[in-house]
Amino acid sequence: MAGIVAVLPTEELREDVGPVDGVDVLVGDPGDRAAEVEVLVADYPTSPGGVDDVARFPNLRVVQLQSAGYDAVLGRIPDGVTLANATGVHDDATAELALGLTISALRGIPEAVRAHGTWTPMPVRRSLADSRVLILGYGSIGRAIAERMVAAKAVVTGVASRRREQPDDLVGQVHGIDEIAALLPGTHVVVNVLPHNRATQALVDDAFLSGLDDGALVVNVGRGPTVDTDAVLAHAGRLRFALDVTDPEPLPDGHPLWQSPDVLITPHMAGGTTAMPPRIAALVRDQLQRHVAGEPLRNVVT
Repeated sequence: MAGIVAVLPTEELREDVGPVDGVDVLVGDPGDRAAEVEVLVADYPTSPGGVDDVARFPNLRVVQLQSAGYDAVLGRIPDGVTLANATGVHDDATAELALGLTISALRGIPEAVRAHGTWTPMPVRRSLADSRVLILGYGSIGRAIAERMVAAKAVVTGVASRRREQPDDLVGQVHGIDEIAALLPGTHVVVNVLPHNRATQALVDDAFLSGLDDGALVVNVGRGPTVDTDAVLAHAGRLRFALDVTDPEPLPDGHPLWQSPDVLITPHMAGGTTAMPPRIAALVRDQLQRHVAGEPLRNVVT
């Protein structure tokens, strides 16, 4: 029998991960082997109840998420258990959607879809080329977004939790959140990729949106609660919005956001692409190898 036992949520993930020396990989309910389980890979997408069964595993040492976000499970992980997220796994897919939403909203794709069947000329639209783009949350996903925006010849500014001493090789100076107010005027596109925590709760609020010029676009591929929904409703029409995440989520049928002018909504689909399986499999395989070897894990949250 292998040295440790790990539980994965699906047979597909086990096949993608492949055999790992020193690890007995199980799928789903481990049955009478629950006491042997040291590593648990949570299901995707991450939900508050997705780790509720950790108490079944008295010798659990690691919970590996398949999402970059982890706010839904904080406080549900027992003391002594390491929680790791999936930073890096969703960078490419999320960046693709951020770029797609940006171009769709700027170039009037939603309006063209709604007018399908009638040739309706549009006024001159803003190009992403030469537009000033502010990326709010300049981490690994933020950088992946910046790479695509720069390739489209946008002028990109990065904002992180604090100002960085060393310039970034892609966007130059990375600013701190405390500098946002001065950065908003003249910005054409804000791409929000912030995680949700107490510091970012409703950070994009009425004051934030009031600092943007008429016609600016706000794209949210981060977390819904980082954007104040009432503020979006108040500014919709003066500003444009493209939202892959919302507050509340799922967004109920009949919610005012669905009917608000210049608001494009997708159903939290940033990470669910063909890019995910090989990337999450590579991460899980590496984490299992590290755990067996007693090496530090990647992406440790707590």
